[in-house]
Amino acid sequence: MSQRTIGVVGAGTMGQGIAQVLITGGFPVQLYDVADEQLGRAQAAIDKGLGKLVAKEKLGEAEKGEAMARLELTTSLEALRGCEVIVEAAPEQPALKEKLFRDLSRLSHDAILASNTSSLSLTRLAAVCERPERVVGMHFFNPVPVLKLVEVIRAEQTSDATVARIEELTRQLGKTPVAIADSPGFAVNRLLIPMINEAAFLLQEGAASAEDIDQSMKLGAAHPMGPLQLADLIGLDVCLAIMEVLQEGFGDPKYRPCPLLRRMVAAGYLGRKSGRGFHIYQ
Repeated sequence: MSQRTIGVVGAGTMGQGIAQVLITGGFPVQLYDVADEQLGRAQAAIDKGLGKLVAKEKLGEAEKGEAMARLELTTSLEALRGCEVIVEAAPEQPALKEKLFRDLSRLSHDAILASNTSSLSLTRLAAVCERPERVVGMHFFNPVPVLKLVEVIRAEQTSDATVARIEELTRQLGKTPVAIADSPGFAVNRLLIPMINEAAFLLQEGAASAEDIDQSMKLGAAHPMGPLQLADLIGLDVCLAIMEVLQEGFGDPKYRPCPLLRRMVAAGYLGRKSGRGFHIYQ
C-alpha cells in the first residue's frame, strides 16, 4: 500500500490513538472533528504520546517532529476527499455513524471506509453507502499505540480486495489483524463486556467490593487489571452501549445491562475520563 493520506473521523480517545499510530507509521493523516477545541486537545495528546516514545528511546526527536508534521487537523469533511482510506472513530451512535458513512461515500467514491465501531453492524453501515463493497470494520483497542490487535470485520457486502488492503495496512502499523464475522460485539467485546457487566452485578449485590472483585480476577485469572478497572478505562458509557447492542442483537436476557451500570452512566460516573467510575481517579 502506498503511503497516501489516510483520513480519521473523530478526534476523541480512539481517533487520537489511531492518528498517532498512522503518523508514526509514515502515513500523512487528515484528522477531522466538528470542534476546533477537540482537535487542539487531540494534537496535544498525540504530541504527548510521541514524547513518551522519545523518553523511552523508541523514537528519535527528529522522527517525532517528522511524524507530527504528517498530522493535519480539519473541521471540514471536504479535506478528506482523495484519501485512500478513511477510518471512522465517531461515538457509538448508529444514526451518527450512518450519516457519516452516507456523506463520506458521496464525498470520496473510491476510498475504503473503515469503521472503528466496537459493536455496531458493518452490514448496516455498508447499506447506506454508494459502494458498500468498500466498507469494512477496523476495530482498534484502547490504548491504540499499545495494543496489537485489530479486528477486521467483513460486512455482507465487503469485497475480498477491501479486506486484503485493510489487513495489509494493519500489518504496516505493526498490528495483528484478525478476521471476524459481522456479529454483535464481534469477538473480544462479546466475551469481555458481559464479564464486566457480571462484575457490576456482583458489586450491586454486595458480593464483594470493587477492589476485591478486581484483585480476585488479577490474582485468580492472571488478568493484568480487574474487570471494573478495565470498565473505567474503556468508559462506562461505552460498556453500557455495547451491552445494549448485544441485548438488541441477540434478544437474549443474559445480555441485560446491570442496573448499577445504567445508574452510574446516568450520574455521569463514566470512569477515568470523568474522574469517577467504579473507582475514584485524580
